[in-house]
Amino acid sequence: MHQPLKPLIFQVLLALSEQELHGYGIKKSMLARSGGAIDVEPGTLYRLMARLLRDGLVAPSASRSTPDNGDERRRYYRITPSGRQTLKAEVERMAALLGDRAVRALMAGGRES
Repeated sequence: MHQPLKPLIFQVLLALSEQELHGYGIKKSMLARSGGAIDVEPGTLYRLMARLLRDGLVAPSASRSTPDNGDERRRYYRITPSGRQTLKAEVERMAALLGDRAVRALMAGGRES
């Protein structure tokens, strides 16, 4: 997968880096982490999950991390080693950007002199 990652891919991989989740759990994680700014529609999320499965960045979970109150329809996902490596590379890319003098100046509300 090419860097930089699209924001939704980054958010899905970040959510799955913490725990195995089903689609609604991924959506809730993205909403919480973004302060409600990222609210993905179910169809968009499941198309994205199909792509991430095909690309080998996520995989179906062999076991569920939490009980579902009997809802067997939920599919749980986990991040793969390739997905974790891709996420790590993106985080390192972002960290390098944040270390840039011009970026730090913009974050401080000014501009580079």
